[in-house]
Amino acid sequence: MNVPENLKYTKDHEWIRVEGEEAFVGVTDFAQGELGDIVFVEVETEGDELDKEEIFGTIEAVKTVSDMFMPIGGEVLEFNEKLEEAPDLINSDPYGEGWIVKIKIADNSELEELLTAEQYKELL
Repeated sequence: MNVPENLKYTKDHEWIRVEGEEAFVGVTDFAQGELGDIVFVEVETEGDELDKEEIFGTIEAVKTVSDMFMPIGGEVLEFNEKLEEAPDLINSDPYGEGWIVKIKIADNSELEELLTAEQYKELL
């Protein structure tokens, strides 16, 4: 299982990659494996300010629908439009082309509350 060292993780299996004052958010390799074939991603929070652990969207697989939670608070700047045509990018490249939203970070200190790659591996 792929758990990149340069990311932070949540207990709900989201990851976050910080780039300056912004960050990319997606679901982990473990999460996409548990969900199975992803057929649809819905994010209706673009432009919204959300708190840590608030739902920012849903991810639908053949067997189930799951909520996705903000790893930290911030404004949802962008939804990965590639996922409209190819939601299976989350299955094939969860940490790259399969990112789900880009956010503007509200409070950098919340990053310290997230799991490191090592802590996430222990959780699994």
